[in-house]
Amino acid sequence: MLHLIPAPLHRLALRLAHRLRKRWPWLTGYSGAGVSVIGLDEAGRVLLVRHGYGSGKWSLPGGGVGKGEDPEACARREMREELGCELEDLALAASFEHPLHGAAHRAYVFTARFRGDPRPDGREVIEARWFARDALPEGLAAPARRRLLLAFPEISASSRSS
Repeated sequence: MLHLIPAPLHRLALRLAHRLRKRWPWLTGYSGAGVSVIGLDEAGRVLLVRHGYGSGKWSLPGGGVGKGEDPEACARREMREELGCELEDLALAASFEHPLHGAAHRAYVFTARFRGDPRPDGREVIEARWFARDALPEGLAAPARRRLLLAFPEISASSRSS
């Protein structure tokens, strides 16, 4: 249904929804749960994406866990919707609580191998690229860096960031 809306208009709606979503936890005191997927290819490179909303920095693909949805099922659904890929060897790397926009938030971080080439949907995800773990890009979002360090402590905390 959402694909009937032209992609530029859909991206504008996502940017507006993202702004509202940042205020929702402040109003309700709860921001739910989310998943991040550290996607790896055969060479051990990490898949990073840039969203059509938010800061525009490189981040991990993922999304919000629906009410009653299993986090693993959410990770698989988000990768199908945003990147057109199925996941193999999906494993939970970390789960933790942290404040998000002033409210409690549960984060689930998975590692997985992608089956097929990631194809950004052009709506939520506007760019996807593989990066070597020792050559992370300028403009890597801080939450993505923290999650990568949980799964791969050998990544230097002093490597490129912004």
